[in-house]
Amino acid sequence: MSLLESITGPRDLDGLSLDQLRQLAQEVRGFLIENVARTGGHLGPNLGVVELTIALHRVFDSPDDPFIFDTGHQSYVHKLLTGRQDFSALRSREGLAGYPQRAESAHDVVESSHASSSLSWADGISRALTRTGRRDRHVVAVVGDGALTGGMTWEALNNISDDNDRNLVIVVNDNGRSYAPTIGGMARYLNRVRTTQGYRTLHEGSTTLARKLGPVARAVYRGIRGGTHGFLSRFTNNAALYSNLDIKYLGPVDGHDLETLIETLQLAKAYGAPVIVHAITEKGRGYEPAVHDEADQFHAVGRIDPATGEALGTGVEGWTDVFASELPLIGEARDDVIAVTAAMLRPTGLLPFAQRFPARVYDVGIAEQHAVASAAGLAFGGLHPVVAIYATFMNRAFDQVLMDVGLHRAGVTFVLDRAGVTGPDGPSHHGIWDLAMLQIVPHIRIAAPRDAVRLREELREAIDVDDAPTVIRYPKGAVSPELPAIERRDDGVDVLVRSESEDVLLVGIGPMAHLAVDVAARLRAQGIGATVIDPRWVIPVQPSVVELAASHRLVITIEDGIRVGGIGTRVRQVLREAGIDTAVDELGVPDEFIPHASREQILADAGLTAAKIAQDVVAQVLGTRIPVARPAVGEIPVIGDWAHRHTGA
Repeated sequence: MSLLESITGPRDLDGLSLDQLRQLAQEVRGFLIENVARTGGHLGPNLGVVELTIALHRVFDSPDDPFIFDTGHQSYVHKLLTGRQDFSALRSREGLAGYPQRAESAHDVVESSHASSSLSWADGISRALTRTGRRDRHVVAVVGDGALTGGMTWEALNNISDDNDRNLVIVVNDNGRSYAPTIGGMARYLNRVRTTQGYRTLHEGSTTLARKLGPVARAVYRGIRGGTHGFLSRFTNNAALYSNLDIKYLGPVDGHDLETLIETLQLAKAYGAPVIVHAITEKGRGYEPAVHDEADQFHAVGRIDPATGEALGTGVEGWTDVFASELPLIGEARDDVIAVTAAMLRPTGLLPFAQRFPARVYDVGIAEQHAVASAAGLAFGGLHPVVAIYATFMNRAFDQVLMDVGLHRAGVTFVLDRAGVTGPDGPSHHGIWDLAMLQIVPHIRIAAPRDAVRLREELREAIDVDDAPTVIRYPKGAVSPELPAIERRDDGVDVLVRSESEDVLLVGIGPMAHLAVDVAARLRAQGIGATVIDPRWVIPVQPSVVELAASHRLVITIEDGIRVGGIGTRVRQVLREAGIDTAVDELGVPDEFIPHASREQILADAGLTAAKIAQDVVAQVLGTRIPVARPAVGEIPVIGDWAHRHTGA
C-alpha cells in the first residue's frame, strides 16, 4: 500500500516523518497527474500547493479548525488528505466536485468559486468562534496572490486588523498567477519579493545553517523568524506592505519546503492573533509540461496525455474562438475599441486582440466591479470598451452595470462567455442568472447568437451602439452549427421555420434555437403547425415577436437561463401590455443552485429536450396542460375529436 492510500484523514499525517511527508507529496503529484489527465480539471494550481496543503493539515486540526480556500480550485490535495481518493468521476455527476462541497465532507466549508471572498468568510467565522467561547479553534484561509487584486480582500483585511483578538491564519499562496500572470501594482510588489536575490540568498543560507547546527539553532532561528514582521521580510522591505494593517507577518517562506512550512505554520498557530504567512509556490510544480506552459501553467485542462501534456480529442471551434478571431478585425477598422478583462485574458479570448493591439487592452485583475466602472469612464472619454468576462462573474459587478454604465447611458459592450449552463464546474460557475439580472437595467440591449455567423454580426451591431450598454452572451464549448434563416424581418428577428397553420410560436434564445427547430419538426409530425424565430436581440422585446405572438395560439420561449425573470417572463409581460392574450409558456432552468453534471444532463433534468417539449406542447394544444393554447379561429375546441384526428387516440 502506498503512503497516499494509507491516508484516510488528516490525523494520519501526524505519525509520518519528514521524509515520509516528502514521499507523500511525490505520490500526491503522481496521483493528480494520472487522474486529472483522464477527466480534466484544475491541474496546475493543485500541483503547486501539495506541500503547503500537507503542512496545513499536519499543523491544524480540520474540521475543528476550518479551512477556507479562495475559489477552491486548489482543493484537490485537500480532498485527497481528507479521505476522498476516488477521482474517477471528478467533475461528473455522482463524482467528486471540482471545488469544495459540504455534501462531500465536513472538511469543506466554502463552496463558491468566486475569488477574493475567503478573508471575509474567515473574518466572520473567527469572530463567531471567539464570541461563542471556542477560542481553542483556529481559522485558516488560503488565498492566492491573484485574489489580492480583488477589493474584497483588502476590505476584509481592514476589518481583521481592527480586531486582533482571535485565532486567524491567512496563508498567501503566492505563485505570481491567477489564471495567468497576476497583474497590477500589488503583483509587481510581490514579484520583487519573490525574485529578490538577497531574499533567496538569505533564506537559503540561514535555513541551511540552522539545520546544520541542530535543534537549538533551529529554535533560535524560528524565534528570529517570528519577530514582529518577520526577519526576512525586513530584509526585502516586504513588511511595509502589512505594517499599517497591524497584522503579524511571517515570510516569505518556500512553499515547497515541508520542514520550513511546518515550523512557520506552528509559529502562526501559537501566536494567538491574526497572522499572515507568505508562501512562495510554483504553479504546476513537478510536471514539466505544466511548468513550461506559458499560457497558464495548466490552470485548467481537458483530457490530456499524462506523459506529454498534449490535449486529447478533436480541436473543434468554440464560441470563444469565434469572438477571439472577430474582435481584432473590428479593432482594425475602429481604433476607439478597447478591450477590458478581469484577470482572464486568455480564457475570454482576448489574447489575439492583445497581441495585435497591446496598448488597447486593460487587465484589471480579479476586480470586476472596477472593470465595469472603469469602462464607463472609458466610454465617457470617447472610447468604446468591450468588457469580456464569464457570465457568472458579471454577478459581482451588477451595481456598476446599473448605476455607472446604465444610468449614464454609456456605450459599453459586455461579452459574456460561459453563459447559461456550463456543466462540470458546478453551481457557482453556471452563467444562468445573466438574462434575468441584466434585463432590468433601463435601455440595455442583450443579444444571444445562435451560431458563429450571428455572433460575428451581433458583436459588430453591439459595438455600433454608443448610447446604451449592450450585451453579447454565449455558452461554453463548441459553437453550434450554422442555422440559416428563411426570413429576416425589419427589426432583425430571424424566422427559421414556418408552417401553413400558425398554431405554436417557438422563440429560441441563442443556441436554443436549434432545439426549437427540432421541436417544430416533432410537432409537424403530430399535425401541429409551428413557427420558429430567433429574436437575435432578446432585450428589448422586438415588435415582430409581439406581432407573431398575436397571430399564434400558443407561445413557447426556450432559454438556458433561469425561468424566473427570464426572457420568457419579459415576453409575457410585453404581450399583456400590448393587449395580446396568447398564452406563454416560459421554458428554462429552475431557480436553484444546480450541481455539477454535463450540460446535456442538466438540460434534460430541466425538461429542455425536444421530446419533452414537444410532448408538453401537444398536451397544451389539446387543452390538457396549462397554459392552454387558444382555440383555432372558427373552431370550437373539442378535445376528444381533435385528439382522435391528430393522434389516433
